[in-house]
Amino acid sequence: MEMRVWPGNPYPLGATWDGSGVNFALYSEHATKVELCLFDSADATKESLSIPLPEQTDLVWHAYLPDALPGQLYGYRVHGPYEPEQGHRFNPHKVMLDPYAKAIGRDLRWADEDWGYKIGDPAADLSFDERDNAAFAALAVVIDPAFTWGDHRKPFVPWNKTIIYEAHVKGFTKLHPEVPEKLRGTYAGLGSDASIRYLKSLNVTAVELLPIHYHADDRHLVDKGMVNYWGYNTLGFFAPHHSWAARSGHPEDAVREFKTMVRNLHAAGIEVILDVVYNHTAEGNQLGPTLSFRGIDNAAYYLLSPESPRHYMDFTGCGNTFNMRNPRVLQMIMDSLRYWITEMHVDGFRFDLASTLARELYEVNKLGAFFDIIHQDPIISQVKLIAEPWDLGEGGYQVGNFPFLWSEWNGKYRDCVRKFWKGDSGVLGEFATRFCGSSDLYETTNRRPHASINFITAHDGFCLNDLVSYDHKHNEANGEDNRDGSDDNISWNCGAEGPTDDPAINTLRQRKMRSFLATLILSQGTPMIVAGDEFARTQHGNNNAYCQDSEISWLDWNYKPEQAELLAFTRRVTQLSREQPVFQRAKFINAASETPQITWHAEDATLLTPEQWNDPERRTLAVVLYGGKIDVDRLGELITGDSILLLFNTDHLAVRNYTLPAPPSGHPWRLLIDTAHPEIEHGLIEGDHFELQPCTVAVFCDGAAQPSMTPTAITAKPRKRAAPKAAATKPKKK
Repeated sequence: MEMRVWPGNPYPLGATWDGSGVNFALYSEHATKVELCLFDSADATKESLSIPLPEQTDLVWHAYLPDALPGQLYGYRVHGPYEPEQGHRFNPHKVMLDPYAKAIGRDLRWADEDWGYKIGDPAADLSFDERDNAAFAALAVVIDPAFTWGDHRKPFVPWNKTIIYEAHVKGFTKLHPEVPEKLRGTYAGLGSDASIRYLKSLNVTAVELLPIHYHADDRHLVDKGMVNYWGYNTLGFFAPHHSWAARSGHPEDAVREFKTMVRNLHAAGIEVILDVVYNHTAEGNQLGPTLSFRGIDNAAYYLLSPESPRHYMDFTGCGNTFNMRNPRVLQMIMDSLRYWITEMHVDGFRFDLASTLARELYEVNKLGAFFDIIHQDPIISQVKLIAEPWDLGEGGYQVGNFPFLWSEWNGKYRDCVRKFWKGDSGVLGEFATRFCGSSDLYETTNRRPHASINFITAHDGFCLNDLVSYDHKHNEANGEDNRDGSDDNISWNCGAEGPTDDPAINTLRQRKMRSFLATLILSQGTPMIVAGDEFARTQHGNNNAYCQDSEISWLDWNYKPEQAELLAFTRRVTQLSREQPVFQRAKFINAASETPQITWHAEDATLLTPEQWNDPERRTLAVVLYGGKIDVDRLGELITGDSILLLFNTDHLAVRNYTLPAPPSGHPWRLLIDTAHPEIEHGLIEGDHFELQPCTVAVFCDGAAQPSMTPTAITAKPRKRAAPKAAATKPKKK
């Protein structure tokens, strides 16, 4: 095979088909020579042609091949010093994956040859391995990006109307009976009519997908017959993971199928948010394999120890950390983000261990280059940006400290709400703050309630069912003797560890799950529901199912009656959230407003006193969210809505005569939600007392009953009371 070789251009990086040929460009600051390796097929054990890149411009090696076409498989051999103690690990005997690969033409095949040194004793990485890995290396493929988007438009759902649904592409539809069998567990399955109908029925406005970038399954997992199911082991930041494509006849299928999925979801008004891992790569620490970045320019791509450049700074717990001080590394991340926005049409990103991205040396710096670049970028700054605001390094827990434009996974919300419904003492004041959007974390920096991504569970940790069913993790299936995963789950099993036939325990668990979901969905801020929590899926106590590509992680759509009831309940609560503007405030509630926006009440309907707020044993409270003129939308139109009353009781005793505050509008309170009695819908309250059951949330509306409803009268002792004219005492922050 012969190829004409022209000088080409240093930009754009990667392999770019222009309709006439392909430009190849690779950044390597310390390389002495770069060879482009072309492969005839995925089964080839050796490249068919090796082409030294003839030009180097601004540290980028490049060439243009007028005879190359889409579908061409390729990799790189990069020459340079092998001096681990100086941070250099070049080895031209190893074929490297292009960091800008848009699609994967051949998956990584594990072999000892994938390591740049001779595997052996702990100091073996100082040695040099001359065995060739061409038969095993992951290969990129040149693609033609053309795709028919039609009249596609992005939904652009406002933050204050956003409900996020965290899901795994494969796990969501792998067992879905209404998805065509050949599409289950794929991008096409997630974008199918059955999936979209379900998502719409839940009223979610965005799916947040666990990592879909090309990742490597850790060798130790593969040796045990397992995989890195979650995908937090990225190797290609521009390529969708090919294993989740329904069709696998051509390497470009994953790209086209992902775009089709996005187009279908957008047509239904559902946004797509990607969980992205730009903090580390699949190459691990100094004893890891040489697959891409390490062999292309280790000292440039990774943050190395200043005292010992042979070793890596590890703020991620995964062996390495990207070097965010290098402009070319920053460029790659920004190029990747822009690519997924402009070419793949996604709507936002959730940044894994985002504190790591702000570490320019050791400390987290919210004014670092990473944030500066994003804030000024006219494309990236316009999508939804969500931080996981912590990492494993010193000072890495940064909840509330990210700059404007950013929302955050609010770990303080998660922990507080878990403690509240677990019945812990002394959390009432903090719960009120978290329920109202965590203004203590975000308002002082001029951020809005949507900055708080409220969640109770996530992919990492117990799912909701397990949160109320297990006191301890049960990760034996992971093969690590139950040593992995967190031991601090803030969970309570309600009296029995795991499944039980005790009807009282099962009733309590169902009630607690309803109360958790109602609290989450109706809190100020942006709620995130984890796929399957809405119908009480279980992972059987596994709180670290990262390696479980199995029934442990896949959603089981064969509902039991109580699961179907929970699903119906969740739909009712999300619908309520959509219908009532008080749950969609774009600004923080002003407790000191002359016109009341919120008041907090005790069981006798009086305003809570400072002493009651600080009573560590208090486990009940009522809150009125005032309707009327609530806000102004983006078009300047006034938003009005009903006032809402919520009663919370985390105790295990009922409050038999909870006195209800007077309805602000003068209409009788109408019961909308009672987590103790999910079968009751739209019951009119006759009087001002209510029996609040244990571990319960009750939600009332003071608007007139809708004509389509046939409310059930709920009798209570009548008693007149004037509406409070002053705001409630503001709870003290814990």
